[in-house]
Amino acid sequence: MKILVLSDSHGDVASMCEAVRQEMPDVIFHLGDLIRDAKELHNEFKEIPFFMVPGNCDGYGYDDIELSEKVVELEGKRFLLLHGHTRGVKLGYMSLEYRARELEVDAALFGHTHVPYADYFGETLIFNPGSIGQPHYGQEPTYGILEIVDGELEHEHVEFSGVCSR
Repeated sequence: MKILVLSDSHGDVASMCEAVRQEMPDVIFHLGDLIRDAKELHNEFKEIPFFMVPGNCDGYGYDDIELSEKVVELEGKRFLLLHGHTRGVKLGYMSLEYRARELEVDAALFGHTHVPYADYFGETLIFNPGSIGQPHYGQEPTYGILEIVDGELEHEHVEFSGVCSR
């Protein structure tokens, strides 16, 4: 199973559509900023299962942790989806790591920092795909690919090489 992980599109739906066409994923995760972008992408690819969470730029009401975190289970793997602002990921990952442990997930996926990241907290993958729409620090736009192969979770970051509308 191939999962496309997108975050921080900030209005760049065209780049997300191109990433979907390039990768042909089985599932899409959108980790916020902006949820309207995620909805537009989902409308373009209705046949692909789609999971999204809101980000800090999505307006009032999305700062509630209950509404801004989602656990998704696919092929026996559990994924925590969140944008990251409610767990303070710009200051560090401890709150996120302990939430992942509490929920017994295989991977905690977040955005918000606009910087690609992958590491393990014990057995749990902590993964940020970077930003497809508004990368920081002179980086190229990126997205993430997760694959479940023979019951194992694999991950990679991909520099987006399509037409970016930034």
